[in-house]
Amino acid sequence: MARQRKIPLELYIHIPFCARKCFYCDFLSFRALSKTHEAYIRQLLREIHALAPGCRNYQVVTIFVGGGTPSVLEPELICQVLEAVQADFDVAPDAEISIEVNPGTLLHNKLALYHQAGFNRVSIGLQSADNEELRNLGRIHSFEEFLKSFQSARMAGFQNINVDLMSGIPGQTMDSWKNTLKKVTMLKPEHISSYSLIIEEGTPYWDRYAKGEQNGKKEKQERTQIPEKEDLGLIAEPAELGKRILPPLPDEDTENKMYHLTRQFLKEQGFARYEVSNYARPGFECRHNVGYWTGTEYLGLGLGSSSYMAGYRFCNERGLERYLKLDFEGADWQERLHPQVQHLTRQDKMEEFMFLGLRMTKGISELDFVSAFGVKLESVYGKVISQLIANGLLKREGTRLALTEWGMDVSNFVLSEFLLGD
Repeated sequence: MARQRKIPLELYIHIPFCARKCFYCDFLSFRALSKTHEAYIRQLLREIHALAPGCRNYQVVTIFVGGGTPSVLEPELICQVLEAVQADFDVAPDAEISIEVNPGTLLHNKLALYHQAGFNRVSIGLQSADNEELRNLGRIHSFEEFLKSFQSARMAGFQNINVDLMSGIPGQTMDSWKNTLKKVTMLKPEHISSYSLIIEEGTPYWDRYAKGEQNGKKEKQERTQIPEKEDLGLIAEPAELGKRILPPLPDEDTENKMYHLTRQFLKEQGFARYEVSNYARPGFECRHNVGYWTGTEYLGLGLGSSSYMAGYRFCNERGLERYLKLDFEGADWQERLHPQVQHLTRQDKMEEFMFLGLRMTKGISELDFVSAFGVKLESVYGKVISQLIANGLLKREGTRLALTEWGMDVSNFVLSEFLLGD
């Protein structure tokens, strides 16, 4: 009897702790004492052990440890988590195993320990090469500390390094942004993620910029507040933004010029754009993120992490106190761990196939659509596709559909056109 092929699975592991919350950040993250770090990891290990038996038909092809700032923890804690995953799950021999780190949290040979434990990709959060811009973002590091971190990653053996950058930040100019791109590409990382700043409701930036209508075009997103309880070992954030006089944000025209400069400059330096905000040298596209955009199933572990498996989307408990008290041997632990479960309809899956797949520069395959849903793409989206092609926002190349350069520029609008409605 032929052995049944296992289903590819991606793991995302959330570490919600950071050294200090940046002024723009609305992620599920907060500061805490080391005793809380240790209690969280103990509970995370219990969750890994509890969920692994239900994943026997899956093989883990990527692992991504994100946050927060995973590197704020003692490295032994991070290594324990990876060891538990490797022991309890079927991890592919060539799995991409990534960890997010921030300069300023990488003392005591942490990168070497990560590499020895099995991590083979590291993502370093830089954002800007200008120290004043970093201070305006509330970052805890300098560009010089980033350089040391990058060098340490190379010396530790990492041959796959991503650098996170951000444009459209307070006080940034075309010259300073180009200088950031130059300094980073000179280091020859394998991957660069370049995002435009979004002012999120519930952040210090929202109070400073959006309420003053300087940034009314920015998106709103729900943000979960973490209660500051002494018994949980959480630490209140310092009110440092209130003391800073921040410069204005770049205007919309300058932001657009930064966006186009990024695309052209990185192309000249050998980085191919493979997704709206991501650039890589050949062969170094982030496999974990590509999996998200192409429909690979994924399991989230840790506080507030999201999952998509077997046609269901679900999210972990977002309250730290409730998460830490979960009994993984109780009768209802799965319902308590996953209080929000959504069964995706066929329509939901069609929409996601389109607006996730079209984020990638290679677009989507019409043949893959037929294989997934049993109907031709034209029968569902024919009118929308024709209009977008006529308007120069979408292009057809053989049996593939992809955004044009202009379509990439206004991708949020284009992708929204593939929502089918009720």
